[in-house]
Amino acid sequence: MQSDNVQPKVVLVIGAGDATGGAIASRFAREGYIACVSRRSADKLEPLVARIREAGGEAYGYGSDARKEEDVVALIERVEAEHGPIEVMVFNIGANVPCSILDETARKYFKIWEMACFSAFLNGREVAKRMVARGRGTILFTGATASVRGAADFGAFAGAKHALRALAQSMARELGPRNVHVAHVIVDGAIDTDFIRTNFPERYALKEKDGILNPEHIAENYWYLHQQPRDAWTFELDLRPYMERW
Repeated sequence: MQSDNVQPKVVLVIGAGDATGGAIASRFAREGYIACVSRRSADKLEPLVARIREAGGEAYGYGSDARKEEDVVALIERVEAEHGPIEVMVFNIGANVPCSILDETARKYFKIWEMACFSAFLNGREVAKRMVARGRGTILFTGATASVRGAADFGAFAGAKHALRALAQSMARELGPRNVHVAHVIVDGAIDTDFIRTNFPERYALKEKDGILNPEHIAENYWYLHQQPRDAWTFELDLRPYMERW
């Protein structure tokens, strides 16, 4: 727990799954940050929260739909009221759902945009209001290969991720002079997850050769971005295995 004489530091991870989001929350918790993690189902956060606490950190899970404005406003107000100012917000929602443009539906296309871009706007706006008022803060957005290159069968995902990157650029240019660091991380490659292991065993086999991304190593870069001195801030950081084609 935080000392009465020490201002608590809070990291809020939106889209804290079992891999990247969880690793980022754990990395900041090791530095003494209160890790507040969120996804639609709070029950699915219990293992992550337990792991952070068992390692000596402080963590809390919140169920919230990042696409709903009222949920986002309530979440951020609750986190700040219960734990303190949000120093770092990490947006880590994916929505990587492939589909031919010939078969894509309007409903699914819109839902992917809501998850990967609109929800980023809602969460980014709400934390930015508070960070600007305090004169400090870090906002980190997780991008993907689709942020800069639209592949066949990924029209919806690429459109949403391109839009997220543009949002991050605009926020960085507006908020940087107000001492709020906004950065966009392009994660270009397969990540060591249960999904990759189960559905792409040949790709997962590259793990032994460092051919897929380790979530803990991704998290280390998020911590690095937050620690950068403001005379040398990075806006965009590419992360990919050495053997990944790009």
